[in-house]
Amino acid sequence: MFRSRLLVKSGEALMLILLCFFIFGPISGLVLWSVALRWYWPHVLPQEVGLDYWLQALGLRKSLAIGAVSITDSFNTSLIIALIVVAVVMVIATPVGYVLAKYNIPLKGAVLLLFLMPQAFPQQPVFVNLLLTFNKWGLAGTVPGVMLVHLMVSLVFAVWISSAAFKSIPPELEEAARSVGASAMRTFLRVTLPLAAPGLLASAVFVFLTSLDEFTGTFFIGLPFVTTLPMLLYSSSGYNLQFASVIAIVLLVPSILFMVIIERFLKAEYIGGMGV
Repeated sequence: MFRSRLLVKSGEALMLILLCFFIFGPISGLVLWSVALRWYWPHVLPQEVGLDYWLQALGLRKSLAIGAVSITDSFNTSLIIALIVVAVVMVIATPVGYVLAKYNIPLKGAVLLLFLMPQAFPQQPVFVNLLLTFNKWGLAGTVPGVMLVHLMVSLVFAVWISSAAFKSIPPELEEAARSVGASAMRTFLRVTLPLAAPGLLASAVFVFLTSLDEFTGTFFIGLPFVTTLPMLLYSSSGYNLQFASVIAIVLLVPSILFMVIIERFLKAEYIGGMGV
C-alpha cells in the first residue's frame, strides 16, 4: 500500500514538473534572450547580459548599435486600437447577448453560429478579399480599417460570452423586480446588468487581448502605414531575437494580468450558460 501511494505521488510530482516546464520553459527562454547581449552555441547560458535592448525598446536610450528601436509608438497604437475596439464591440455585444439570452427569437442557434463565421474559414483568404474591398473604400492602410478587422475578429467572443453571462441570471430575480413596480429598463440597469457584470468584464478582457495580439488582419489591412506591436514583433523576429523577445514579453504582461482577472470573475456558470 505504501509503495502504491509513493508511486502515485511520484507520478503526480512528475506531471507537475512537466506542466511547469511546458508553461514556464518558453517564458524563461524569452526572459533570457531579452537580456542576452552575447549568447553563442554551445553555451547553455548567455555569456554577457544587460538591459540594452529593454532601454532601447522603452525609448530610454537611442543607439543603432544593437539594431533595436523604440516600441512606444507601436505600443500606443496597439493600445488605442484595442481600447476603441473594446468600447465598440461591447456596445454591440451587450444588447445582442441580452436578446439572445432572454428572448425566444427564431433561429437563435443559427444567429450565434453566424457570429462564428469569420472564424470558420482560413483567415488569409478572408482578409485578402477584405483588402480588395477596403482599397475601394479607402480603408486599407488606415487605423479605422484595422479597427474594423479587429472588431470582426473579436465580436464572436463578446457575443457568446455576453449571452452566456445574461443566460446564467435566474429569471426569477428579474420577475421579482418587475413585480414590485420596476420598469423593464430599471430592472435591467439595477438587477440584470450588475449580475452580468463579471461575465461582461471577462468578455471585454477577451476582446482587448484578441485585438492587442491580432496579427493576420493587421498585416493584410494595415500595411504599410499601421504598425502595431505584433507587426513589430513579426518584422524583428527574423533578424533580432533579443528585440523580438522584449516585444513578446511586453505583449505577454497584459495577457497574464487579464487572465488573473478572468480567473477571478469568470465563474463556471457563465461557461455553462453558453449552450443554446
